[in-house]
Amino acid sequence: MNISRRALLAFTTAAAAAVASGLPALAQDKGTVGISMPTKSSARWISDGNSMVEQFTAAGYGTDLQYAEDDIPNQLAQVENMVTKGAKVLVIAAIDGTTLSKALQNAADKGVKVIAYDRLIRGSRNVDYYATFDNFQVGVQQATSIVDKLGLKAANPAKGPFNIELFGGSPDDNNAFFFYDGAMSVLKPHIDSGRLVVRSKQMGMDKVGTLRWDGAVAQARMDNLLSAFYGKDKLHAVLSPYDGLSIGILSSLKGVGYCTAQQPCPVVSGQDAEIPSVKSILKGEQYSTIFKDTRELAKVAANMVDAVLTGKQPEINDTKTYNNGVKVVPSYLLKPVPVDASNWKKVLVDSGYYKEQQIK
Repeated sequence: MNISRRALLAFTTAAAAAVASGLPALAQDKGTVGISMPTKSSARWISDGNSMVEQFTAAGYGTDLQYAEDDIPNQLAQVENMVTKGAKVLVIAAIDGTTLSKALQNAADKGVKVIAYDRLIRGSRNVDYYATFDNFQVGVQQATSIVDKLGLKAANPAKGPFNIELFGGSPDDNNAFFFYDGAMSVLKPHIDSGRLVVRSKQMGMDKVGTLRWDGAVAQARMDNLLSAFYGKDKLHAVLSPYDGLSIGILSSLKGVGYCTAQQPCPVVSGQDAEIPSVKSILKGEQYSTIFKDTRELAKVAANMVDAVLTGKQPEINDTKTYNNGVKVVPSYLLKPVPVDASNWKKVLVDSGYYKEQQIK
């Protein structure tokens, strides 16, 4: 069959317009995958969405990518609409992992499989698989970067005491608890020994959580902590679970004179290797971040979908960790990578994740 160049151009243009407008992308006749992301306010979710569209399109699937902009009813409506339009599989990064049970039951009733992406969906038996990173290890790496920078080695008990404040992620995100627990597995022995001191005494996710991972909320809390507990005393470190919070925390610190030659920044951790934070690391402000290669996570999700739709068993490497309150969800965990000023180029640029001109 001969196809004119004009017809081919028209088809290609229509497909591109569909992707740009948020309509399902055209692909081979293997069905559509619904992709529900929480927000475009974080660069990492944009990267996740783009990577998945690329992976699924290459595998011959259509995609329906939607961003809910941190609006729970919006995400519910988007998921239900994907099912109505005939998506064969849903890949969902939930805003609130406890709010999707009814929508997922509707999906299950129509034979639609569900893969939780990065964030565990809780309280539903209709979650088939989970693709994520080793979230406990993320917290371990964040805390280890702080402990190492402060020089708190077991063989050097003379170091300290150092003042530290703790920030957690959003309490409606299951990952936030894994990050916090992983970090505390490293920090708590030093807190118990008195070598690390939480002057505010604010510990536990009920006290340090940051709803919706909002940097402005973190900045306001840091303002309050500095005013209440650090009028004369120096703050040496801040456990921050996410780059967007780290930037807000650093803004607060700069506002009272930190991050200068006379008073250097405290050791501030982070996560996601977002460009503003990588730039901050190179300026000597934020100390570290954790890189999670969203390209690799998208590949895992795509492989899971392809296996599910072709009657195969998806590759999993964890069948014990992620209990969503109803079932243990079979999972595939990827390894996170710590990043600081010593290795950012090798990890982020040489891997092709960023171009150097994006950072400098």
